[in-house]
Amino acid sequence: MTSMFETVMGAGFDRLHPRLRRRFSVGLASGEACTGRGVMDRVWHGRAFVKPFLALGATRNILVPEAGRDIPFVIENVPYTDSYGRETVSFVRTFELPGRSRRFDAQMVLGPRGDRILDYLGTHQHLASELHFHAEPDGSLLIRSGEHRFREGPVDVRVPELLGATAEVRESYDETAGRFRIRVRVVNRFFGPLFGYEGSFTASYTDVRAHGVRPGLRPVREEARA
Repeated sequence: MTSMFETVMGAGFDRLHPRLRRRFSVGLASGEACTGRGVMDRVWHGRAFVKPFLALGATRNILVPEAGRDIPFVIENVPYTDSYGRETVSFVRTFELPGRSRRFDAQMVLGPRGDRILDYLGTHQHLASELHFHAEPDGSLLIRSGEHRFREGPVDVRVPELLGATAEVRESYDETAGRFRIRVRVVNRFFGPLFGYEGSFTASYTDVRAHGVRPGLRPVREEARA
């Protein structure tokens, strides 16, 4: 039973901490979904001029325009088959910020050649990013984004560096605390840090074949182009 993450990482997958291997084995083959619940010690954004862009993205559940500390957090990794017959794993993050909830939605699919993962962002999947997965020497996982594309109707263009950003995710397992630790940074080459969060969570697993995909987890629109 091979997950899409094991497929793209190859032998590197075996170098991950066993708890990370379990978390990133979610998929249709394993039949498992993973839900992480915890607290983000810090949710932050860059300088004031980036906040309107974050607020615009937040209308489609992309990025978070608010900042805060000790923010309750849930991440839902649920596998399903999308409208085009592709295995998909949700990465839906919910931040319980003071006075309101914010979601940051992504759905991951395996690239057509099996050598990359595509990360479709937001409720309408207008943005797609290539993701590259690496096992670090300490057994942690490093994920970096590559090319970003904007897709709407007949439009399919690469997002220029001036408007785009690079995301870096570091996830590890803390044996002492018995928790996963995560740190996310989204940085624009010209404008600097845009958004990020860091904290920890525990994970539980459910049989997706028995529980299915809860309403509202899947995007409103699915993009066919890979």
